[in-house]
Amino acid sequence: MEEFIPIALFIMIGAIVLVPVWLKSRERKEMQATLRSAIEKGQPLPPEVIDALSKENIKAPATASRDLRVGVILLAVSLGFALFGYAVSFAEMDAFYPLVGIAAIPGTIGLAFIVLSFFNKNKG
Repeated sequence: MEEFIPIALFIMIGAIVLVPVWLKSRERKEMQATLRSAIEKGQPLPPEVIDALSKENIKAPATASRDLRVGVILLAVSLGFALFGYAVSFAEMDAFYPLVGIAAIPGTIGLAFIVLSFFNKNKG
C-alpha cells in the first residue's frame, strides 16, 4: 500500500496539469464547430468574435506590477514551505533543513521576479 503513495502523487500532478489543457481544447473545438456551422449557414461573423479569437493567442507583455505580484506570491510559497519545515521539525528534527532547501527554490525565483520588476520598462 505504501508504494502507491508516490504513484498517486505523480498522477495528481499530471491531472492538475492535463485536465485544464484538455478542457480548454474541448472548449476550443466546440467554439470552432459553432463558428463553422454559422459560416455554413451564411451568417456573418461579428467583428467582436474575430477580435476575441485573434487576441486569444496573443500573450500579454510582462509588466512591472505582474512581475512584482508573481515574486511576492513565490516568496509567500517559500515562506509557507519554511514554516511547514519548522512545524514538522518539532516531531522530526531532520526534516527542517530539506524543507528549507525546497523553500529556497521558489524563494529565489520570487526574489528574481521582484528584482526584474524594478528593471522592467513596462511599468503598467
